[in-house]
Amino acid sequence: MAIKRISRGKFTRLQQLSNQDGVIAALAIDQRGSMVKMMESAVGKDRYNVEMVYEFKELVSQELTKYVSAILLDEQYGFKGMAKKNSNAGLIMSYEKTGYDANTPGRLPDILPEDSLKRLLKKGADAAKVLVYYNPDDPQDILDKKHAFLERLGNEARAADIPVFVEPIVYDNEITDDKSPEFAKIKPQKVINTIKEFTKDQYYIDILKVEVPVLFKNVEGFNDTNAVVYSQKQAADYFKQASDIATRPFIYLSAGVPTKTFHEELIFAGDNGAKFSGILGGRATWFEGVAAYAKGGKDGLLHWLDTIGRENVEHLNKILKQYATPWYDIYGGLDKIEVIDPILGN
Repeated sequence: MAIKRISRGKFTRLQQLSNQDGVIAALAIDQRGSMVKMMESAVGKDRYNVEMVYEFKELVSQELTKYVSAILLDEQYGFKGMAKKNSNAGLIMSYEKTGYDANTPGRLPDILPEDSLKRLLKKGADAAKVLVYYNPDDPQDILDKKHAFLERLGNEARAADIPVFVEPIVYDNEITDDKSPEFAKIKPQKVINTIKEFTKDQYYIDILKVEVPVLFKNVEGFNDTNAVVYSQKQAADYFKQASDIATRPFIYLSAGVPTKTFHEELIFAGDNGAKFSGILGGRATWFEGVAAYAKGGKDGLLHWLDTIGRENVEHLNKILKQYATPWYDIYGGLDKIEVIDPILGN
């Protein structure tokens, strides 16, 4: 395998974001509008105030970063969480605007207008994360805008010498219910084609944060009362295809599935040859803590985090220990990486 050249800042920060095995065992709690809705629903609109979101993210970060290699936070609601994270855990900061303009075709992405990657570095970030809604079957003019956006992002990350995590979320213009059996049928090829596109060298993406390539609730044997869309053999093939097409490290997001389902997805992926390099686990790790906070306040949440929350993280760590592939092994191992000074300088 050819030597992979990685700039010094990116390499050092990727190692900071990884555990001792070179695996990204990270916690995600960068939800913004959806976090407000979760909290409002849990405590009631008459009781809700934004300080609750600040405190929830602060306590989750304070307690659970003792057991993870990194945390993903947004500055808008997660600034207290950034201050309270464990010093050994790396920090990934959201760099995209939340949501998208529904009046403009294509769900086009945009970044926070008041920030730059150099500014995120000064705020303590070890990496930036950008979510992009992506449909590989969109018209070419939409694809061109998203490809150019990510090319600019990649080059900004090279100049700032900071890793960039890109989170492509697939969608379809005709089948808009992305939890439906109809969407389940078309999702695998969309995920595979998306990974194929965004591991191309022209984007300079360091880590892809991807969905599993199936709706796992529609996999035979894991479907409970849901419709079966895939046999286990078909699902296994999709996991392997999506993994094999990637030429850069990728990690899985939890996509809001239940804790048990996320664990099953990771084990299934590992058992079937998917070479994932870790996770950014969000609601599957901490979602039940929202109800604990609504019921018992700060003390109730702390108790939940130090018991069930910790168990969730430690269970994930055991799965990663068994199944995850070090990010640098995607390039053939540390001895196949040459650390160089930044190409574009600072």
